[in-house]
Amino acid sequence: MAFLTPSLTRPAALGRRLALALGGAALITLGAKIQIPFWPVPMTLHTLAVFFLAATLGPRLGFAAMAAYLAAGALGLPVFSGTPERGIGLAYMVGPTGGYLAGYLLGAGLTGWLAQRRGLIGRFLAMLAGLAVVYALGLAWLAHYVPAQGLLAAGLTPFLLGDLVKLALASGLIAAIARLRTRAS
Repeated sequence: MAFLTPSLTRPAALGRRLALALGGAALITLGAKIQIPFWPVPMTLHTLAVFFLAATLGPRLGFAAMAAYLAAGALGLPVFSGTPERGIGLAYMVGPTGGYLAGYLLGAGLTGWLAQRRGLIGRFLAMLAGLAVVYALGLAWLAHYVPAQGLLAAGLTPFLLGDLVKLALASGLIAAIARLRTRAS
């Protein structure tokens, strides 16, 4: 459902793709910085931004937006949740959340690929598949820092409800935008 990328000339299309990827990285950064009180842990809108972008921009641009976000973080820009307080740059990226960051990159590509030409439920399921990749890589990496008996309690269960809510919001937002575009046409 890459409805944000109309046909353009080759240089204009490249410029548009670059702008969309960089704008997407900025949106992901904004989502990582917004904290909402939630139970059992506060939640950011990072997951919503990543999967919203992946499902709307498609696999290549969704992946590119997440890659640009990670590149900015690797260069030391305070784009991640909790930065600069919890560290910046590569030191942050190889810390306990490193697997989740890598998972978002692969999950964005998978979500974008699966969400193409899908309806509300199909997009939600595509996002759910992408989220499964995030949790799989995140928990595998977190296992280097947390004992096995506490792994799910530290890296999955506190975040799962909030992430499911964010996926539902992203799916609904995409459907609402599509309806607005249809009415405007």
